[in-house]
Amino acid sequence: MAHSNLKKWSAEFLGTFWLTFGGCGSAVLAAAFPQLGIGFTGVSLAFGLTVLTGAYAFGPISGGHFNPAVSLGLAIGGRFRAAELPGYVIAQVLGAVAAAGVLYLVATGKPGAEVGGFATNGYGAHSPGGYGLMAALTIEVVLTAVFLLVILGATARRAAGGFGGLAIGLCLTLIHLISIPVTNTSVNPARSTGPALFGPSIALEQLWLFWLAPLVGAALGALIWRALLADDDEG
Repeated sequence: MAHSNLKKWSAEFLGTFWLTFGGCGSAVLAAAFPQLGIGFTGVSLAFGLTVLTGAYAFGPISGGHFNPAVSLGLAIGGRFRAAELPGYVIAQVLGAVAAAGVLYLVATGKPGAEVGGFATNGYGAHSPGGYGLMAALTIEVVLTAVFLLVILGATARRAAGGFGGLAIGLCLTLIHLISIPVTNTSVNPARSTGPALFGPSIALEQLWLFWLAPLVGAALGALIWRALLADDDEG
């Protein structure tokens, strides 16, 4: 049992590391240079690709959550044992922090380097588009709820086998296309925590929202699924 848990935690650590390093790295390293052409769309795609590739690489071991909100939502949705939540969340946060640390080391590895916002999430003065607290709270709750609905639907028994990772990765890409201007897109407390530890102090001050809103959204999405969409033996 202990060996099985270690494998799951390791997979969640590595998957969340990859999501944070790949997604945030595209914003910090590549999108900072307009001549490279990655831009807003490229960063959105990078986040989707990390989940897509991570789901197929690590999903068979741990389920491929890479996100405390997803783990909570799957537990509420009846797809995950609640007793496993603490281990998963710790592994996910540690993976994101490790990724942010490596990314910071790379990003500061040239003379005069400035990391700026370091791909952190925020509202008000720290929102890319200047959106306020209520807008940030609303979009993070709504988009995380939709993310859970897609995850639960794409991995349901009646869904087409083998395509869940593709649907989930594309959903996360779309989520970023919608919400980068508002919050720089979280929908993932671990992804928000790692960069916040290395970014500007305002990111840590606002981090509470990027735990609260995704967790509430995930719970809401899972409850909607169980009430309206789940198979008869799931609800």
